[in-house]
Amino acid sequence: MRAMAALVHMVCHAEVDNPEHVVEGNITGFGLSPHGLDQARRIGRYLGPRALVAIWSSPMEHCLRTAEEIAARSGVPVRVESDLREWSIAERWQGHPWSQLAKEFPGELEAYLERPHNLEFVDESLANLAERVARVARRLDDQHPHGDLVVVSHQDPIQAARLLLTGSRLEDLHDEKPAQSAVVTLRPGGTWIEETVWQPGDSPDFGRRTGLRVVGSSEPSAPPPTSA
Repeated sequence: MRAMAALVHMVCHAEVDNPEHVVEGNITGFGLSPHGLDQARRIGRYLGPRALVAIWSSPMEHCLRTAEEIAARSGVPVRVESDLREWSIAERWQGHPWSQLAKEFPGELEAYLERPHNLEFVDESLANLAERVARVARRLDDQHPHGDLVVVSHQDPIQAARLLLTGSRLEDLHDEKPAQSAVVTLRPGGTWIEETVWQPGDSPDFGRRTGLRVVGSSEPSAPPPTSA
């Protein structure tokens, strides 16, 4: 039987400094808000006691800053994986205020919320998004056995991969979606098992159910408006 990572912690980046409430997409220059920095530090304290062997992040600044706080606690350097970037639907809307999407892209936000698995106006389907991020998780599981992995990404990519890896329906993308700064912990296997979901307001005890160091890079969701 092959060796696998003990657990994979899929971390949704902390709150972004985005006072204009625009769709961030893959635009550079969006760091963390003061509240987001506090959230990231709480994530670092939460994961700090774990035997982390690797931390991988989306290349976007708010993900990297979230990963930085985890790295500061664990001493494990941050590595960048471009396939952990946002869903392409967010690139389509990026720079536009959430409040104006219905006007500027008629029918698209409604379709995203009602049938995210069947969107004719995006060039990356939800199924392809899920496979993109799940493929990263599976590869890192192979690459880093005998310890815990951290993967820092965005809300929709994490949720899509979570559903695919656990054998759930992609149509349920918006059901129990992890909020910003949530940590979804999965146990690898034939079908991955969800161990727990933690958020900064929860207990710091792991598993209770209730300077940036980028050392490597591999080559190559938009959340609902309430989480922007």
